[in-house]
Amino acid sequence: MLELILSSVYLIFPAYVANMCPVIFGKLNFPFGHSINKCLFGANKTYRGFYTAYIGALAILFLQQYLAKNNILTDYALLDYKQISIPLYAALFGFGAISGDLTKSFFKRRLHIKPGRPWFPFDQLDFVIGAYLFLLPAYVVPWQNLLTILILTPALHFLTNLIAYMLKLKKVWW
Repeated sequence: MLELILSSVYLIFPAYVANMCPVIFGKLNFPFGHSINKCLFGANKTYRGFYTAYIGALAILFLQQYLAKNNILTDYALLDYKQISIPLYAALFGFGAISGDLTKSFFKRRLHIKPGRPWFPFDQLDFVIGAYLFLLPAYVVPWQNLLTILILTPALHFLTNLIAYMLKLKKVWW
């Protein structure tokens, strides 16, 4: 059971980081922080989100590749990090995570849910589902790992948001 949890988190970790990067890079005032389309997606969905998500996923995948080349944590790796195209997988994880978030925001606006208000479970799973769908043409996640990711992510998402709130990176704890 522990191996299933660790391999699942290890696989989806580039998407987790990709999802956090727009907030972190926004606090650092990286460029292109203007909204993509306020009416469709809300004011917080920016061009910066796309490139910072890619950068975050890229960094994690390079780290995972380094660990694989040095036979560290290879028991938990579902992907063959020595063989995959790191830039391609960074695009799949990063753009997939942000596209999932963007799609959720589109529907959230249509339902008149105000920006920053919680929408459970979609706020917690949007980026994982987006990353999974983008990854699907290149890699099929075993169903046990996918189910584990879908169960664990809301709890991990809550925990990371709480930490970001305590570090004053977010205005709300959810």
